[in-house]
Amino acid sequence: MKRITAIVATLFSLVVVFPIFYTISASFFQYTDFTAIPARLLPTLPTISNYTRAFSESNLALFLSNSLFSALVGTAVRMTISIIGAYAFTFFTFRGKNLLFIIIVATMLLPTDALILENYTTIRALRLTDTYLGIISTTLLAPTHLFMLRQYFKTVSREYREAAVLEGCSDSRFLTTLLIPISQAVIITLAIHSFSTIFNDYLWPLLVTNRESMRTVQVGLTMLGFSENLDYGPQFAAITVLMTPILIIFIALHKPIQESVSSRFSGR
Repeated sequence: MKRITAIVATLFSLVVVFPIFYTISASFFQYTDFTAIPARLLPTLPTISNYTRAFSESNLALFLSNSLFSALVGTAVRMTISIIGAYAFTFFTFRGKNLLFIIIVATMLLPTDALILENYTTIRALRLTDTYLGIISTTLLAPTHLFMLRQYFKTVSREYREAAVLEGCSDSRFLTTLLIPISQAVIITLAIHSFSTIFNDYLWPLLVTNRESMRTVQVGLTMLGFSENLDYGPQFAAITVLMTPILIIFIALHKPIQESVSSRFSGR
């Protein structure tokens, strides 16, 4: 049984890893490698010219910096709001708390596409188009993150906070010195998810940005145009550059992710 499970897990892993492998490999292809029969998995003679062309013949560096800035700032604000909100719903008592929490959680059922027109109308009325705030505005409140953090905070004994209050510890100090370190694994996991979601968003940045200088990399990638003449190399190079920040973050922080998953399934 364990052998069958290992084989199935390996097959699923290959399905996930193969597109990443081929994208990186194809970014070093020459033009003739794309038209070779049979199709090639590895370049005949690796070249970095695709990368130099991707940056020199487009504003890829500018698009990438816009995406990174939006994702970093959006993630920081989003996680701050989620953590403070989850703390309030966990440890504070106020009128209408449960009803308000239900309303916030209920918004998780609303499809994003159903709100996009109203969101765009609001952002345009506020004159926030072609701004970083306009790009990240719809991602700042994440009901899913707030819900998951609240559920995690509820596993922390309230006696910790009561003891801290008796010792004269403020809520902000208790949150930053005790609760956040205890919840580090789940916070890091949600932060990575938030970063990847904002970084990879395509439709909303496309709607709220008109100037090329404010385009994000997902939008800019469709403007490269190299594939029109079957010259796919620079486009694969751009996609590889696009994947790099997410891969680096995931590799560097995979241990906290594993800890979060294992603690969730073990009930700790």
